[in-house]
Amino acid sequence: MRAGGASALAAVDEAAAALGLHPGMTLATARAIRPDLAVHEADPTADRALLSALADRAERWTPLVGLDGDDALLLDITGAAHLFGGERNVIEDAVSRFGRLGFSVRAAVAGTAAAARAVAECGGGGIVPPGGEAEAVAGLPIAALRLDAATQGGLLHLGLRTVADLALRPRAPLVARFGRAPLERLDLLRGLARAPISPRRAPPACIAERRFAEPIGRQEDVRRTILVLAADLARILERRGEGARALELVFFRADGAMRSVAVETGRPLREPSGVLRLFAERLDALADPVDPGFGFDVIRLCALAVEAFSEIAVRLDRGPDFEAELSALIDRLAARFGSRRVLRPAARDTHLPERAAPFLPAQHGNAALAADWTIFAPEADAAPPRPIRLMDPPERIEVLAEVPDGPPIRFRLRRVLHAVVRAEGPERIAPEWWRAPEGTPTRDYFRVEDADGRRFWLFRDGLYGRETDRPHWYLHGVFA
Repeated sequence: MRAGGASALAAVDEAAAALGLHPGMTLATARAIRPDLAVHEADPTADRALLSALADRAERWTPLVGLDGDDALLLDITGAAHLFGGERNVIEDAVSRFGRLGFSVRAAVAGTAAAARAVAECGGGGIVPPGGEAEAVAGLPIAALRLDAATQGGLLHLGLRTVADLALRPRAPLVARFGRAPLERLDLLRGLARAPISPRRAPPACIAERRFAEPIGRQEDVRRTILVLAADLARILERRGEGARALELVFFRADGAMRSVAVETGRPLREPSGVLRLFAERLDALADPVDPGFGFDVIRLCALAVEAFSEIAVRLDRGPDFEAELSALIDRLAARFGSRRVLRPAARDTHLPERAAPFLPAQHGNAALAADWTIFAPEADAAPPRPIRLMDPPERIEVLAEVPDGPPIRFRLRRVLHAVVRAEGPERIAPEWWRAPEGTPTRDYFRVEDADGRRFWLFRDGLYGRETDRPHWYLHGVFA
């Protein structure tokens, strides 16, 4: 990294630290101490990506995983440690798994994230008993507070070497000289204040998972596990009167790698067979299949988004529920091809043609039949006012009109001249003032028919004499 225009050390390994090298030292000074020092260019972006990948692996112990700076992970294992036989087993498992990847790991468990970080970084790690944070951090160096260099140097200048030294000093003079940051950090370390971690991802609404003494890898075992997890999740959702709208299946391999697959639903779902069917479609359609490697030792099913679930009474005098079947079909297609590839037109109450019927993911709302298309319906025995399909963007044309603000009598489209024999209009459409920028021109639309019987939808962009002296013409659609 650069420090004051000179190259400086961003990080050092244990051997370099033993020689007295430390982050922030200039490279020239470091080479003076050790001329054969091996140096690599720092890459903070790659370091952050690596830490994020390690955070993915850490989700096997809890879904609440956050990044702390560029070199630490924070895990909220409240209510999860018993699944691994206690906090000690969580620490040993984490150190062992990350150690096999070539990392030097120090881990600690404490009642606050700040205390756990301080004990791991400056105290060698371990488990702090409940309420024992103040005693555990008392002997740690003042660097455990992770203050800026100027504040830390000022505290050391006053002879405050440890956390206990700072805790014994009167607070008012410290606040007057250094501000509140040192004392706020002190309270966090001693367990007198709490700051929740910020997980990388929003916590799921509910979770079901299975851990295996022997990793599984066969496809039939995986699908049987998905069905069991879906049944567990269904019982949780049923008690809460909810159904899932977004689900995620997370696979943790025995070698520590993690892979997740997500699906969405068009309506609240909790039927286990339906969940299995969606994930089966999604897994079969993956371009990069989920590789079990040496097997999965943990499989987790998460409900990322839920909604109130209402049972629909089935009438005996009515046939199949078409809307439910259509929704299930949309879900299966979206699971196989992706939700952004299964679209439906949505009727929008706006007078701008290009905004009136946008295509949205079919799962984000009711089925296509639920859209209110009456706003586009023509009067009885009347020609449709607009084409079914519009050109995006409208195509520029050359027009000759009898009067500047009248209908066209001829227009040229792609070098072909069309003589207009009939014209109807104008349909004047003003810009939406709350959305369009100031100065957006008004449009005058005309339905025209040429000598060959072809019908076009044209518009003049701008009112002649009031908004522009030379309005442009565009073709926006063709009537079938």
